Amino acid sequence: MANEIVIAQTTIDNEDQARALARGAVESKLAAGVHIDAPITAVYWWKNEVETAQEWRISYMTTTDRLPQLEAWLSEKHPYDVPQWITLPVTGGSEAYLSWVVEETTRD
Repeated sequence: MANEIVIAQTTIDNEDQARALARGAVESKLAAGVHIDAPITAVYWWKNEVETAQEWRISYMTTTDRLPQLEAWLSEKHPYDVPQWITLPVTGGSEAYLSWVVEETTRD
């Protein structure tokens, strides 16, 4: 179904870059809104080593219609070789909020 709501997430190791990725997506109408979580600790495998890093989680509220453009935009802007990119379906919520997400991500 067109315009289903999703939350797309990535992480980055710099708060200023997190803010830039958030603002750029909203200004481009790729996301209606973005949440940046306080620093989290990431533990992961990278090049045969266990790494630990401080990161900021960025959650984009968008639609399935805008998701491909958001993913392509983020791929160009994100400095990581392999950035986290996951999407979570929104299975419910207030009709007013869900309508707002659709309205704000629709190009004029």
